[in-house]
Amino acid sequence: MEPVNVISSELWGQYLEDRSVELRNELVLHYSQLVKCIALRMRGTFKNYAQLDDVVNQGIIALIDAVEKYDPARNIKFETFASIKVKGSIIDYIRSQDWIPRRLRKLSRDLEDMNSKLCTDLGRQPTHQELAKEMDMTPGQLDRVMEQTYSFNLLSYEEVVWQKMSSVGYDDFASDSAEESPERKLMEDELRVQLTGSIDALNERERTVISLYYYERLKLKEIAAVLGVSESRVCQIHSAAIVKMKKYMHEYITA
Repeated sequence: MEPVNVISSELWGQYLEDRSVELRNELVLHYSQLVKCIALRMRGTFKNYAQLDDVVNQGIIALIDAVEKYDPARNIKFETFASIKVKGSIIDYIRSQDWIPRRLRKLSRDLEDMNSKLCTDLGRQPTHQELAKEMDMTPGQLDRVMEQTYSFNLLSYEEVVWQKMSSVGYDDFASDSAEESPERKLMEDELRVQLTGSIDALNERERTVISLYYYERLKLKEIAAVLGVSESRVCQIHSAAIVKMKKYMHEYITA
């Protein structure tokens, strides 16, 4: 069997020459596993609200578009270019399903607004008890809201970070050229600093959950075992962390 990169090079050469639908479909089939990998990595975000097959199908549509629009002359790795388009398309699809009940969506928005207000008034992040009091809830009720909005907060955070990444243009950000543009390097450095700062501002348990979830890629059940708590408690901690991180990064993301 020929190496994957050789097959890809040959397919690309033929496709770019005649742009036939048949060769395009071969390329899509060749890279379809990329879509499945992205969908599986995002499964924790949509598993309660969309079927994996539907998400993969949406990703394949984005992959087709990526193949048709890809220009190797711009010195961008196709895998990088396609990954950005596929993930962005999946995020848009999940958002379009409107799977969050209106009441819960409002609660989530009110929670973020109140957290921002208290941060301004107190000059620091509010405690769980302070936030619950201002929301006219018990700490237990606030926990349940955070558990229920776990997937919504996760998707929302990924969406705003993706928005910032794409604001400089997919091609510029995804460029794999040997000599990176100053704009791209500055963008990456700034985003890294902001993300690091938003994590450093969390309390120890929140930092642990974020690290295990995003860097170690552990599942909620595995994180729960590490911390010795329930999965629902991990969801609550994660939601609290995401609310704080979004507040920390808001000005940078929307600049």
